[in-house]
Amino acid sequence: MYYANYLKYFERARTQYLEECGLSVAGLMNEGTVFVVVHAEVDYRSPARYGDRLVIETVVSDMTAASFTFSHVIQERESRRVVVEGSAKLAATDRNGKVRRLDQAMVAALRARPDKDK
Repeated sequence: MYYANYLKYFERARTQYLEECGLSVAGLMNEGTVFVVVHAEVDYRSPARYGDRLVIETVVSDMTAASFTFSHVIQERESRRVVVEGSAKLAATDRNGKVRRLDQAMVAALRARPDKDK
């Protein structure tokens, strides 16, 4: 698998995580909150091969007034072999790119979500 594709999988997992918290990324953008990735890390543990079925576990591992960090683990479904571990820190900004505080309802929704496998 092409190494950069894992970042795409991380993004999809984050979007699904937020949706499961009742937070629509498109809805937040329409209301003026845009998330930008300010830091990302990827540690490649073992190769994924064509035909592998992968699962992604995603959790919010850190939150500040204006940012949150998602941690991701991608595993091969049957063996649970770790393929990739990584994280992405997202900052909340307005439409002009100015950093803004996370909305309190958003923080409450993220804190209320029990960690579960993705």
